[in-house]
Amino acid sequence: MMDNLLGGPAPTLLPEDTEALLMLNSDADPGVVAQKFPSSSLAWAVVSDQAWSEGRVLESYAFARVGYHRGLDSLRRNGWKGHGPVPWSHEPNRGFLRCLVALGRAAQAINETDEAVRIEAFIDECDPGIPRS
Repeated sequence: MMDNLLGGPAPTLLPEDTEALLMLNSDADPGVVAQKFPSSSLAWAVVSDQAWSEGRVLESYAFARVGYHRGLDSLRRNGWKGHGPVPWSHEPNRGFLRCLVALGRAAQAINETDEAVRIEAFIDECDPGIPRS
């Protein structure tokens, strides 16, 4: 857990995405998981990463964008006010954070530079220690 020494908002901790995680851990097709649990940022992150690894950059971007927006919805439902830490160390946050990284990666790849810069700043606000790959 990150200490908040500056008096800013408390870290936002998302709830476990249990059902989607169980399916993904059972080697279910990530696309099927995203269809069954469309509010799961984790499922969208896995689908986005799969598309990226297959060279389908635009699809990766689109999947990451969906997961990012679903994650924003979840963050807001859990007390996030549009800013403040979303720590990588809290595993249930990782679906949203992976979508954020994937969105920035794909934005850079399609020369959407302003979006890539904005996302990089957002990643650092959430947690500067988030893995970028």
